[in-house]
Amino acid sequence: MMLAKAEEWILYLEKEKKTLWQYALECEAESGKRDRDEIRAQMEQALAVMERSSQTARKEPVRSVSGLTGGNAWKYENYRQCGNSILGEIPSLAAAMALSCSEINASMQCIVACPTAGSCGIVPAAVLACGKARELSREILINGLFTASAVGMLIGSRATLAGAEGGCQAECGSAAAMAAAAVVEMLGGTPRMAFHGAAMALKSVLGLTCDPVAGLVEIPCIKRNASGAVNALLCADLALAGVESYIPFDEVVDAMYAVGKAMPMSLRETAKGGLAVTPTGLRMRDEIR
Repeated sequence: MMLAKAEEWILYLEKEKKTLWQYALECEAESGKRDRDEIRAQMEQALAVMERSSQTARKEPVRSVSGLTGGNAWKYENYRQCGNSILGEIPSLAAAMALSCSEINASMQCIVACPTAGSCGIVPAAVLACGKARELSREILINGLFTASAVGMLIGSRATLAGAEGGCQAECGSAAAMAAAAVVEMLGGTPRMAFHGAAMALKSVLGLTCDPVAGLVEIPCIKRNASGAVNALLCADLALAGVESYIPFDEVVDAMYAVGKAMPMSLRETAKGGLAVTPTGLRMRDEIR
């Protein structure tokens, strides 16, 4: 049975000496639809899609269907391969992977919506970049995705994962929270540390609007995925160092939901506010129409 609060999860997992990824797998298995082997096999399929989408647009330029965006993952990958990145190996790789996933989404190729298509690059980028740099096993990567899903389930049950309801904070913010928790557990952190990482990642983008230019999941969504991946890695690093969120995860999620409800509709995926109605944003909209 899925508990309602992160603190309840933490106390239960500490008592049972279990991880978040184990709890997520338990909850899914208890639904009675599939056994654990089938569930893990499906997650491995998701990982394979994430791997492809995080690589494809880094190898060659990929343009969006609209023609508005594309080529930036390839451009940034070449830049970092030359040793020019100021970020360091893991954050720069994550940023490149996030750009690739998002450009693949904009070109209508296969991605994993985790938790949404608009935020599809953040969890794969953080998990895969960390896994590659630390030479983690495929099993650990899959476990990390279960950790991410646990955090996503809790956010979805307490608040929302939809930009139309909560702004981009509910999409890219939730994805960053999921990714931060995943990285924490992948690197040996506790469920409590994972939730601190998730809380800090979500707090960092509280109030982020959903203002897609021309109503498409491209501008500013693609680059927000790159920043979301780096945000997740930073907050995971902080949590692993013992840094804690002063505001508990549950309260951060509740605050995100309240902020989303307080946002005007123009800032919730309608393309009627923010960057979507700047002079350049309107010009781009008119050009593709």
